[in-house]
Amino acid sequence: MSKFILRTDPIRIPTTDGKLIEEHFGRASTSHQSFSLARMVAPPGWAEPAQKPEFDELTILISGRKKIEVDGREVILEANQSLLVEKGCRVRYSNPFDEPAEYWSVCMPAFSPDTVHREE
Repeated sequence: MSKFILRTDPIRIPTTDGKLIEEHFGRASTSHQSFSLARMVAPPGWAEPAQKPEFDELTILISGRKKIEVDGREVILEANQSLLVEKGCRVRYSNPFDEPAEYWSVCMPAFSPDTVHREE
């Protein structure tokens, strides 16, 4: 007998920067600790502080573009591209472009505010 979880009601994570976060699996929505999966939409002009997380993060871009700075290198992620940023890297995510960036994020282990280590 197989065990599965069908998610039809992701948890919307409140933000103050205009970014939409809908967590399907993770600490906030299902108490999963090993990974988190969230759909996100970053509005034009959005940016967050640099961070040095204790988790790997996989980003799969659906539409738009997203700028990612990893250990001093810049990557422009475009639709149908994906990027894995390994834990311990200094990374900064932003959308300096004119259109929203829609993407999926997978964090392993699951995202936690205590392990993301954002810079002030």
